[in-house]
Amino acid sequence: MDNRQAIGSWLSGPRAAAEEMGADFGYRGERLGLPQEGPGSIAPLGRRFGALFIDWAVCMVIAYGLLARGDQQSAGNWALGVFLVMSFLTVGTVGSTPGKRILGLRVIAEDGGRLGVVRVVVRSVLLLLVIPAIVWDRDSRGLHDRLARAVQVRV
Repeated sequence: MDNRQAIGSWLSGPRAAAEEMGADFGYRGERLGLPQEGPGSIAPLGRRFGALFIDWAVCMVIAYGLLARGDQQSAGNWALGVFLVMSFLTVGTVGSTPGKRILGLRVIAEDGGRLGVVRVVVRSVLLLLVIPAIVWDRDSRGLHDRLARAVQVRV
């Protein structure tokens, strides 16, 4: 066997090469016991990014209008704090931020229940650091969700 085939190309990546060789990774969320599609399945990345965009826009409006008093430079810093508080309060109580609610998503614990306070704080702080949120596993969960033992699902 050619080693280049096992590694994959930089375009397809190693997963695509492994699938071509017959490896079966299953669907996203299968290892977590979630359905493949419909309510309770892993949230698609497009909706998750859309929800993040909505949430960030709301935070910027709040920060710019109420906290930064029109100062555009400090509005971004204030928006981070607003985002942290909003994420903590909304995910900790109803399981979704306003953006997630609009796009039909929810954050749950791996066992299907609600996240506890400590797990919501860990998830929210890691989300603000950005890097943990863009390191994904094969179930499309960010490192912030893995460490908090959380899953973003469709409602």
